[in-house]
Amino acid sequence: MTLRVLLAGGGTAGHTSPLLATADVLRARGAEITCLGTPRGLEVSLIPEAGYPLELVPPVPLPRRAGGELARLPVRLKRSVAATREVFDRVEPDVVVGFGGYVAVPAYLAARKRLPIVVHEGNARPGVANKLGSRYTTHVATSFPDTALPHATFTGLPIRRQIAELDRRARQTEARRELGLDADRPTLVVTGGSQGARRINHGVSGAARELADAGIQVLHMAGRVEEAVPDRRAGDPPYVVKSYLDRIELAYAAADFIVCRAGANTVTEVAVTGLPAAFVPLPIGNGEQALNAHPVVQAGGALLVDDDAFTDRWVAQALVPVLLDRDRLEQMSDAAAHELPRDADRRLADMVMAAADQGA
Repeated sequence: MTLRVLLAGGGTAGHTSPLLATADVLRARGAEITCLGTPRGLEVSLIPEAGYPLELVPPVPLPRRAGGELARLPVRLKRSVAATREVFDRVEPDVVVGFGGYVAVPAYLAARKRLPIVVHEGNARPGVANKLGSRYTTHVATSFPDTALPHATFTGLPIRRQIAELDRRARQTEARRELGLDADRPTLVVTGGSQGARRINHGVSGAARELADAGIQVLHMAGRVEEAVPDRRAGDPPYVVKSYLDRIELAYAAADFIVCRAGANTVTEVAVTGLPAAFVPLPIGNGEQALNAHPVVQAGGALLVDDDAFTDRWVAQALVPVLLDRDRLEQMSDAAAHELPRDADRRLADMVMAAADQGA
């Protein structure tokens, strides 16, 4: 009998990416996959592009303070739960897997006492949706150790196989040439995510001369390229600026070191590929990015820099010496590579199948 799995998650790449990585493993094992999302998130494009059916239900934003939005929450939630139950009636899933976000709440409520539930929490600090979902199941997976959820099992964060299995050293020369970099220079990769990060952009581009004087080349994925205009001189090492790179695994392979934010996907991908990093957590939110980075930083695989401390002076005085210290880079690489699981997609798929076997 074919196992039917409904995966609920969306809104951001932080929810959608691990959902898709898990879906790929479950599909390879013969499961029939349906995804649940809302019309507002990235899932509307990413999930159909990956070849999975997507059912949409009304979003239920969870207000963090009193007001009109909070007063409308019960009606919105009731409507979304009803729509989710209609999806269940059509799809007839054997198990529901939630990855957090707006769509997870109606999925958990609709499945409660009716279907087995699996919860996956992407961040070190759990969100409201998964705090709720974890009350209804003993099948709770976390991306980082010590996440405060009942019944938590540390499985890691599911990521794409192309990255989990990346051999950086084997692909380094090829990746550098493809990206317009020299094959043998120390290489710094910089990214603030798809939209970029002004602080990171200005900090690194402002230290372009110091980086060049040290013989360091840069691949800078700036989001907004006008924020990353380096001071260039004839004969300087390459400083390649791109708005975005679809094949991020090429950047990881090319790099000796990366400067980046500390979203859960980024921390996990950087760590499992053994790439030394300077994590610059987003200075807004509830502090989850710093917590995401904590295990890798504590292990010695990365540096942690406050957003307001990340300046061109810090790059010149603190980062350049690290990039020129081959022994330290090797030690950081080894520490990072052994801190987070590479096979989280398989571990979570195992949990999903076990939950389905046990029933509600």
